[in-house]
Amino acid sequence: MVFAWCIRRSASSLASACGRVARAQGVVSFVANRSSLAPKPSSSLLRPFVSRVSLYSTATNRLKSDQTLLQVIDSEINDAFESDLVEETRASDDFPFRIEDNPGHRAVTLTREYNGEQIKVEVSMPGLDTVDTEDDENEGGDVKQSETSIPLLVTVTKKSGLSLEFSCTAFSDEIVIDGLSVNNPDDYSSEGQLAYDGPDFQELDENMRKSFYKFLETRGVKASVTDYMYEYMTKKDSREYLRWLKNLKNFIQE
Repeated sequence: MVFAWCIRRSASSLASACGRVARAQGVVSFVANRSSLAPKPSSSLLRPFVSRVSLYSTATNRLKSDQTLLQVIDSEINDAFESDLVEETRASDDFPFRIEDNPGHRAVTLTREYNGEQIKVEVSMPGLDTVDTEDDENEGGDVKQSETSIPLLVTVTKKSGLSLEFSCTAFSDEIVIDGLSVNNPDDYSSEGQLAYDGPDFQELDENMRKSFYKFLETRGVKASVTDYMYEYMTKKDSREYLRWLKNLKNFIQE
């Protein structure tokens, strides 16, 4: 009797334990199935983060490149500033012109009055000009050489408005007249008509050409003036370059 009761109790406990195991397995299976059905993170959700990282990297690279450029510009500014600190060349006491120098322009204007005439000389930046020189070793043949020169435009105006305009090239030891024209205000009264500029300067009589050189020299356009203007324009070129560098730096820093 006792033995039979023990058998039934053991069987009942075993059945209960098996039921708990089965329920536990079912829960695990349900959880596993739910996790497999859960939506995976979409790659589109990561795009804003990736974009922000890319923009940050681009901005960092641009900042580094700008800083490098600023360092190079600062170095150039220091060099140009030291060059500009060189003492200005002073004109001689007999320098007859007044200098009009506008910052940011590549030319300066010289003006003066002479016996009722208004004289204006537009001086451009120095450049290299090719000239012919004699070569003794080549039986008198010409050799092409480059020499520093300054373009000049000289205008001599009378009270009536009639003027002479000379296009010249100033070298270290001489001034060469390249062209000459007579400007008469009355010639421009009729629309559509072009004024006669005259012959080529080199085609004029030799004595006339020499007289025009003397004409300019008397009015102050001579080698001593252009020597001073060469040094002045060289320093102006340095000052304009320094101004350009500072404007460039301001742009990069904004």
